[in-house]
Amino acid sequence: MSSNKPSSYPQVTAERSDMALTNQMNMPMGPWKITVYDQEYFQGRWWEFTSCCKNVMEYGLENVRSLKVECGAWVGYEHTSLNGQQFVLEKGDYPCFEAYMGSNGYRVERMMSFRPIFSANHKESRMCVWDCENMMGRQWDLCDDYPSLQAMGWHNNEIGSMQVQSGAWVCYQYPGYRGYQYIMECDCHGGEYRHYREFGTHAHTPQIQSIRRIQH
Repeated sequence: MSSNKPSSYPQVTAERSDMALTNQMNMPMGPWKITVYDQEYFQGRWWEFTSCCKNVMEYGLENVRSLKVECGAWVGYEHTSLNGQQFVLEKGDYPCFEAYMGSNGYRVERMMSFRPIFSANHKESRMCVWDCENMMGRQWDLCDDYPSLQAMGWHNNEIGSMQVQSGAWVCYQYPGYRGYQYIMECDCHGGEYRHYREFGTHAHTPQIQSIRRIQH
């Protein structure tokens, strides 16, 4: 299969198309760039994007099997329209599914949509977590990476609610940055996540045992 963009699709770059979408949605412009491929190890059809893509099939791709993040931080989604399991995508090369999905709750070999993480700011990230819904109960302020919340003093394996005051974070179901990933941003929900169902469309439990800041 050719490594170039397919001639059977309109000769307008994803870069231009997505910039127009970004302006329509009043989202900030910035130095974001990702290249996605429909085959592993950067083979097959490919497209470059500088902002949100809600459905890779609109560009003639059946799936994203490898990718390169050149600028900014991104989040990929299992399904179209930014739904399903989330995958944090920081600068670097991802030659196969295992490179970006890590050790998730169940094996996923599918990425159908993605978007930039506008608020990623590794050095200035701050958030607060509570053990109950609606910012109630015991509280803990975070400003660093925590491979095990329990080892650092958090009293259980669940977080009921949280508020991201600055930057963006990725929370994991298990210690050691394993399990389901939940991307938390200061510019989504006003930075407030009052119930675990707001963690993501795939969230089915308040269990979170490791948290880290997102690099950009």
